[in-house]
Amino acid sequence: MPLLRRRKAPRSSDGTMSLMEHLYELRHRLFLAVLAIFLGSVVGFIWYTVGIPAIGLKSLGDILIHPYCAVPASHRLVLGSDSSTCALLATTPFSQLTVRLQAGVMAGAVLSSPAWLYQLWAFVTPALYRKERRFAISFVVSAGILFMGGTVIAYFVIGKALDVLLGFGGNTAVSALTPEAYFSFLLGMLLIFGVSLELPLLLVMLNYAGVVKGAKLAKARRYAFFGLVVFAAFVVPGNDPISMSALAVVLIVLYEVAVQVSKAHDRRKAKEAEATSFTSLPDDVASPLPVTGTSAEAAGDVGTPEPVPAAEPVTAGESPGSSAGGSRADRWADSGDAT
Repeated sequence: MPLLRRRKAPRSSDGTMSLMEHLYELRHRLFLAVLAIFLGSVVGFIWYTVGIPAIGLKSLGDILIHPYCAVPASHRLVLGSDSSTCALLATTPFSQLTVRLQAGVMAGAVLSSPAWLYQLWAFVTPALYRKERRFAISFVVSAGILFMGGTVIAYFVIGKALDVLLGFGGNTAVSALTPEAYFSFLLGMLLIFGVSLELPLLLVMLNYAGVVKGAKLAKARRYAFFGLVVFAAFVVPGNDPISMSALAVVLIVLYEVAVQVSKAHDRRKAKEAEATSFTSLPDDVASPLPVTGTSAEAAGDVGTPEPVPAAEPVTAGESPGSSAGGSRADRWADSGDAT
């Protein structure tokens, strides 16, 4: 089949590609991205139970279960006489394998993110201009930093959120979380915080695209803050006040940062438009000529036009350029001497 065989065809001089060449390129980039995620998942699967104590690196399982173990022992199930022991309660034969696979894939996607993001960038780059590539690099890097920052914030908030959620029962009940329930809650919190922190970046992108102005974002600040609080209340999986407040405060701060960045971009854009007001005109539109008061006064009024005397009639046998008094040139010369 032709789609299963990659054909190396010379690129055109203008960088354009046919539909089949785009499909080949897409398949090649997807294969490399999936391969990178697979290799990262293998590393994450091994890392789940194996750490490197020499460099202080704990196993992935210990890192992921740490927020649950930070909950006081009175709010969770303790097996044995040692209250410092912490473990999830597996209720099915495949619970441990399923959770380990999920954790391995999640770690693999994070560890291999530079590789698959580069493949995505390499596929999109040929369709962008140089200026668009510069903006795209900035937005991609910013998006990655915001997503990682959101997951880090969520990781530290999860322990406090579990303490509140598991403590509602008081001393009448002890919580024994299963691996599926705990890791679903953990991954949900990480994704919600990571994706939510991309919202202010989306506003900046819309501003750079000319869709929304920084002044409008600043004017709608009060309504935006209220909407962000409501948004945080609905998207947080646990609906606990700790997670909701943390997400709302972070989003409000980032919204204000987006407002200031957008306003600075609008001011810079206005200065550039003012400096290039003539050069930005279309080819078929004439640029306005600046008319100062001095030049307008110097021009003055042209006054009433004076009539031009009629030419003298030409008699028979006389050339058009001559007359009885001599040629017209002679008369001009005489008049010039007279003056």
